[in-house]
Parts: sequence; structure tokens; C-alpha cells
Amino acid sequence: MQLVFFISIAAVAAFVLSRTTFGFRVFAVGGSARAARVSGISAHSVKIAAFVIMGGLAAFAGVLSMAFLPSSQAGRTGIGLELDVIAALSAAAGRTGRTHGVVLMVELGDLREGIMPRDLHDFVRATLRLPNVTLAGIGANLTCRSGVVPDRANMGELSALADSIDAAFQGVLDGPLDLVSGGNSANLGWALSGADPGRIDDLRLGESILLGRDPLHREPIDSLHTDAIRLVAEVIESKEKPSRPWGDIAQSAFGEVRRGPDRGLVRQSILGVGRQDVDPDDLHAPPGIEVRGASSDHLVVESGRLRLDVGAEVTFGLGYGALLRAMTPAASSEAEDWTPNSVRLVLPVCRIAKTPSPRSTAGTPITRNAAVSFTSPPPSGVTSIV
Repeated sequence: MQLVFFISIAAVAAFVLSRTTFGFRVFAVGGSARAARVSGISAHSVKIAAFVIMGGLAAFAGVLSMAFLPSSQAGRTGIGLELDVIAALSAAAGRTGRTHGVVLMVELGDLREGIMPRDLHDFVRATLRLPNVTLAGIGANLTCRSGVVPDRANMGELSALADSIDAAFQGVLDGPLDLVSGGNSANLGWALSGADPGRIDDLRLGESILLGRDPLHREPIDSLHTDAIRLVAEVIESKEKPSRPWGDIAQSAFGEVRRGPDRGLVRQSILGVGRQDVDPDDLHAPPGIEVRGASSDHLVVESGRLRLDVGAEVTFGLGYGALLRAMTPAASSEAEDWTPNSVRLVLPVCRIAKTPSPRSTAGTPITRNAAVSFTSPPPSGVTSIV
């Protein structure tokens, strides 16, 4: 249909320019405005008219383009950019002679990424029109932003959407969708509850395996280790200091105003790790040690009666936020440029044994542990734990 409009407008423009007085004047002004004025043509008026026509045609082209996009339909917005990305992926796949699978993410209430369910069929239709890409499946993501719990209702909705796509595009798709990904580690409670999984055949598990906890309530998961990943930091200063700062107090480097009660002298230690390395608010200190604050590159702890000498190491557990920052490369550095410092992550490498042993009767996976440590952030190539 767009081609029909283009041909029609091009034909009208050709007629106007070649067969009308206005067209001859446009050519005259375009060739020489001074000669046109000598001939009695108002060059200024012709230019204004030409620009007005160009503006009107540009506006018409915009309206026409919106009319053929799904996002132009009443009440539906925000799906054009995603299609641009898929189109760019299609072009890149074509240049390399490949076919790339696409998983369309659906919004199910957590208000993070995802296509609104009412727009999903339009997205599928637009995706299937593109060469070099195939629709591999659909997925959803819950809990990450708003804490929405995966349950029978929203997982059932995702399954129903998969069924509706199979029915609506039967004969266009090669068969039923290969992948229906229900979500992340927050789905474990639903998945293990005995509920009918419907079309859900995939979960993207990370936090639950690495940290051994249910993300919804931070409760330990049976048979998993909550200390599989630890952060080890070195003591670089240890002194008795007043518990309360003195002098005029304003905001710290991170916008905090700290005064607090005067608890007298305390045993304070500084560790060689800071906010640039890890989220200090999500560190789990060992018994007898309390995190009191952090700057960009220092972590301040109090150890009560426990003496921490310079050079000693303190091992912390990590929550999701702390682990995320500790394992994320610095934006200004390449992975191969990282140099060892006074903080490292320790990850036991676990393999599930194939033969039973007395330990397996307790429900704990058979493991062989080998400590692996690397500087924080991790070096290039460390992408998984086997």
C-alpha cells in the first residue's frame, strides 16, 4: 500500500513540475533566481510555496508511516523501537549469512521490560515478515523491579499467550513455539509447588544457584550452599578511634550525613574494598564484625573485642546487589587490564557426582570442591561456574 501512495504522489509531482505554470516557475527559480526575478517571477513566493508543499508532504509521509505501524492503533504505544532493533538484527544476520532466533519478552505486571500482551500478536506478525530472523519463543520477567510474585495466574497467562500465537500463526510458524520462558530464580517456588506448568518449558536460574537462596523471601534453598561465593578483603589499617566524628558535619561523598551517638573508643579497621567494588549495604559480615560505612575504595568495620591486624583477611557473604557489583566489570577498564588488589571473590567449583554415597542420602548433592579465586572484577573469560 505504501508503494501505491509513493507512485501516485510521484506521478502528481511529475505532472505539476512539467505541465503547469507553477512547475515552470520552480524550475526557473531553481536555475537562476536572479533571471527569474528579471522575468517577472516572484522568486521569494515560489520558494515559500515549494517549502510549504515539502513540509505538507513530509507530514503526510509521517502520518502514513504511523498508519502502517501497530503502535498507531488507539491505546497502543511504544512498540516501534523494538521492531527497529529486530530489523537491525535481521540486517546483521543477513550480512553474515545466518538466521537468528528472537525471543519476545512479555510484560506480565512487574513493569520492567516486555511487550504489552495486547500488542503481542502485532509484534509477532511484524517479526515474521523480516528475513533472517525466526521467532524462537516468548518469555517474561517478574520480581526484579516491583517484586511481583510468579504464580498460577501470570504463568497461566503466559501459557495462554503461547497457545494463542500457535493458533493465530498456524501455517506461518514451523510449529509450536520452541521456547516459553517463565522467568528467573523467583519462579522456583511456583515451579516446585506442583502447579501445572502449562506451556512453560524454561526458567533462567542464576541467583538461586549462586547464592542458594529464594529471591522472594531470601530463605535458604534445600541442598544448596548459601556461602558458595564469598568476598575476601584485606585489612589495611586497624586502630582504636572515636566512634563519633568531630568538626562541622555536611554530606559525605555519597550524600550521607553521619553523626550518630558517641560510643567512646572503638576498634576500627579499614579494608581495601569500597563502593566501586561491591555494595557495602549488601555484605554479610562474620560474627563479631559490623560494617559501619564505606567510601569509594575503603570499607570501615568495627570488630569489638576481636583484633584485626593489618594484612589479615575478612571473609564476607554477599547478597544479590553485592554480588552483582563485585562481578560487573568497570565501565572504564578492559577486562585484561585488571590488576590484583586487596579484594577477591572465592568460588568453590562444584560438580555433581554420578555415583551415590552416604552423603547423598541426606539430600545434599555430591560435590567436589576446589577453591577458585580471582581479582574483583573477574578477569575476561570467567563466565560460568561448573
